[in-house]
Amino acid sequence: MKWLKSFLVIALIADLSHGQDLLTKGEAVKLALEFNYDIKVANNDVEIATNNASIKNNSYLPTVSATAGTSYRDNNIKRFDDEGFVFNNSGSVINYNTSVTLDYTIFDGMGRKYIFEQAKQGAMLSELQARQITEAALLQLFIAYHEVARLTENQLIQRQTLDISKRRLQRAKYSFDYGQSTQLDVLNAEVDVNTDSVNYLTIVQQLGNAKRDLNLLMGREVNTLFRVDTTVYYTRNVDIQALREEVQNKNITILQIDRQIASSEYEVGISKSGWVPRLGANANYSWNRNDFEANSGFADIRTTGPFLGLNMNWNIYDGGATSTRVQNAKVALENQKINKERAQQQLDRDLNNAWTTYQTALFILDAQRKNLQTSQRNFDRTQEQNKFGQVTSIEFRQAQVNLLNASLIYNEAKYAAKNAELALLQLSGHLLDTEF
Repeated sequence: MKWLKSFLVIALIADLSHGQDLLTKGEAVKLALEFNYDIKVANNDVEIATNNASIKNNSYLPTVSATAGTSYRDNNIKRFDDEGFVFNNSGSVINYNTSVTLDYTIFDGMGRKYIFEQAKQGAMLSELQARQITEAALLQLFIAYHEVARLTENQLIQRQTLDISKRRLQRAKYSFDYGQSTQLDVLNAEVDVNTDSVNYLTIVQQLGNAKRDLNLLMGREVNTLFRVDTTVYYTRNVDIQALREEVQNKNITILQIDRQIASSEYEVGISKSGWVPRLGANANYSWNRNDFEANSGFADIRTTGPFLGLNMNWNIYDGGATSTRVQNAKVALENQKINKERAQQQLDRDLNNAWTTYQTALFILDAQRKNLQTSQRNFDRTQEQNKFGQVTSIEFRQAQVNLLNASLIYNEAKYAAKNAELALLQLSGHLLDTEF
């Protein structure tokens, strides 16, 4: 028993929860929204998509470039006169030049406009994807929080069971010393204490793991100590018909497909812009200077001045490439609409399944609560009879185990029902609206 006592001391040290800070659901959500790694990455992706949807990234603004250079050349030039020609070494020529050029697309067949609008849809889609990741992270957070709460209550239940078994062992030893019971009663009590101790230690270990899992989801140091609120509230007045009517406008999957459909519509317009002429303008201001050697017979040349121009490009026939892109874009758009119809059917199925699961979980919760009450009354009577020797140790242990199992099963049902409710709210698009 020495090894068991040592482990129990370790477990009790690890279970100094009364001095630990209370982590409420609201505080857990706040930490996750700020520090959860998946949410942080999703928010960064939104920032990238927003930058891509900026007017600065979609060819609406002119481009300005500047160039400058110099060159050296050593020339031999043929000079002609009335008597024929002679070779004259003109020496070197040094050239200096610089220019500033502005280019602007005046009209590109509306392609620029559609690309810009498509980028906006991409930004909105990225926001929806970030919301989906946030919802998934929060659902995972709630499940992890409830797991810590469940194990916290299980630990308390198992600790109470262990205390009862220890008192029973002590009474069995006293009874044996006074000749009122046999050695078998003492051995049975010791076995039950060992069993309950191992079960208690297992729950302590599971609780520690669950707390580290929850800390990781909140993006903080995994060994941070805390305790949780084990109070659970249920939204029993959920109206399935109201959810069914609202779900098409709130479900994150449907909203994403709507954005994808809009993007595909713009893709058709982008493809069609290949049939339309493109008109552009450019302006240039340049400075150029050529310095000749003195014996070259040439004077230095310097030129400066602006240049303005218009240009048009019209791909009259491209072998049918544009027509193919338009046709493919229309087919892709049709596929997105088909995907939405399928998603709506799947959503209706999933909503009904989630509703049934939630209602079943609530029924099981009520049934397990009654079972627990019955087990508690049975144990109380058996414990009272045990004091007067009216029941055997085996009967007492059976009543104790029945109460323990009923308590653990009720605890499981308690949090399973809440998790089923959260899954229903996520599916209907109301998870972020729920009260913590």
